[in-house]
Order: sequence, then structure tokens, then C-alpha cells
Amino acid sequence: MSDKASSSSSSGGIGFCGLLTIVFITLKLLGKIDWSWWWVLSPLWIPAVIVIVGLLVVGLSVGAVALGALAIEGVDSRRLARKRQKLITADRERYIPIFKK
Repeated sequence: MSDKASSSSSSGGIGFCGLLTIVFITLKLLGKIDWSWWWVLSPLWIPAVIVIVGLLVVGLSVGAVALGALAIEGVDSRRLARKRQKLITADRERYIPIFKK
């Protein structure tokens, strides 16, 4: 077998955000940019913020849909409970004359 086929390859690497961070840090240390360190390191934290905001949006959407479904189910269950109670009362009045008013 050739060495290429037998060796395991990993696609690790620095990535775009890592490279951009290194460029920003280099420019900051060389005095080429006068940004705050928050903005120099922003390629590290902005993607995390985007992921967190996305997860919050998805979570809130799922929660809203679930609450809406529970509210609809609650309305239906109350309506069914009233129907059942009317049927039970009607059966009592029909079969047990003591409960008649």
C-alpha cells in the first residue's frame, strides 16, 4: 500500500476565524490598527455569539409552539370535560330519580 492510502488524514487547521484573529493580533501589535482588544479578538467570540443567539431563537420558537399546542389542548380538554359532566348529570337524572331537581 502507498503511504498516502495508509496514513490517516485530518482536516484540522486554523480555519478562517483563527487566521483572521492572528492577522488582527499581528496588526494590533505592529501598531497598524488602533482597535480595542475586544474587536481584535472578535473573530473568536462573534461566531460563538451567533451560535448562542441562533440556539436561543430556535429554543424560544420551539417553546412557543409547545405552549401554543398545550393551550389548544387545554381548551379542548376543558370543552370535553364540560361535555362529559353534562352527560354524567343527564345519566344520573335519567337513571337515579333522587338526583332530579
